[in-house]
Amino acid sequence: MKGIAYQLTPADPLADTEQCQRDASLMKTLGANTIRVYHVEPNENHSGCMSAFEDAGIYALIDLDTFTTDIDPLAVSWNQSQFDAFARVMDSFADYDNVLGFFIGNEVIAMNNQSLAAPYIKAAARDMKEYRDSKGYRKIPIGYSAADIAELRPMLQDYLACGTNSSEAIDFFGLNAYEWCGSNTMQTSGYNTLNTYAENLNIPIFFSETGCNTARPRDFADQSAILGPDMDSLWSGAIIYEWIEEANNYGLISYGTSVAATVTATNIEGGFTRGGTPTPVSPDFTNLQNQWKTLNPTGVKSSDYKPSVTPPPCPASTAGGWLVDGDVKLPSVGQVLQTGSASTTAPVAAASSTPTGTAANPTSTKAGANGGKEITGMSIGLVGVMLGFMYWL
Repeated sequence: MKGIAYQLTPADPLADTEQCQRDASLMKTLGANTIRVYHVEPNENHSGCMSAFEDAGIYALIDLDTFTTDIDPLAVSWNQSQFDAFARVMDSFADYDNVLGFFIGNEVIAMNNQSLAAPYIKAAARDMKEYRDSKGYRKIPIGYSAADIAELRPMLQDYLACGTNSSEAIDFFGLNAYEWCGSNTMQTSGYNTLNTYAENLNIPIFFSETGCNTARPRDFADQSAILGPDMDSLWSGAIIYEWIEEANNYGLISYGTSVAATVTATNIEGGFTRGGTPTPVSPDFTNLQNQWKTLNPTGVKSSDYKPSVTPPPCPASTAGGWLVDGDVKLPSVGQVLQTGSASTTAPVAAASSTPTGTAANPTSTKAGANGGKEITGMSIGLVGVMLGFMYWL
């Protein structure tokens, strides 16, 4: 994947056909083949936008949750209202051929003491996979996008993939990581450690957000590692954060000059224009375009793909923050987390940590899928950038 995070406003960016056509055309010029969309409205008509991106050779990863239906790490539950809301989003997108996958959540676990939410993430994936199959939909992969929290590596990814019942495991794992800033290397960025964790993972793994901006301008040098010989045998690519320029300064394009944050007008929100003709932000747009031009990992035909890795063991609880002990029974719909239950060996501690590898706390209209929180910001056998997904599809 050579992907872009695409959320122009908190509203649905896949309901405006003309805007999608303009953006898809420029994304094709950039070299993108995937977008990630965080929030959609299931009642909107998405045919025009999905066709525009399909015509440009671009797949879509869609988050199933919304600001009000996400799994909340502070009041953990998986209930019928959430199930129904996730199902409506799936219903709205399941018939589009260029839907690459669905996210069951984004950074639900945002601190090192919130890992008791993990069984609820897994339960949501289990139930949505069952719903997908009951409706006769194509087996679109269902996965999770994780905050990069050092104390939970690699336990979270392994837990979500572990177990003998594949219907209870996620189909792919995305990591929101921003460690590679400026003139880093595999070693100084910590990417060599991420590689180590990815080696025996049995499902596709990729960067669901990346693109550190603390060193300006962004040169996107990490792409030569992710899509090159250092990582492409293990990782399935990356999603660059983000398409639109706004207050967080992560944008690859702008739709116009910024204005006072108090200005209210059509397509203007928070001081930034949210639609119109996309204009590349220089030199970031060109820097990414030039990186991607030189990086063309070779994949493997699905007919030749014969995976041999098995699910990782379900991790035991640790003193450092991972609180789920082994392959615990998953909650059912309607179940609420009871702290100190038999499924854990340690109580939940008071909040004491923030995620590592942050995105410098950008203020984004994308927000996070966790009830509107802002964003705070691993597999032998995957030999090509799209290999894992092409196998599933």
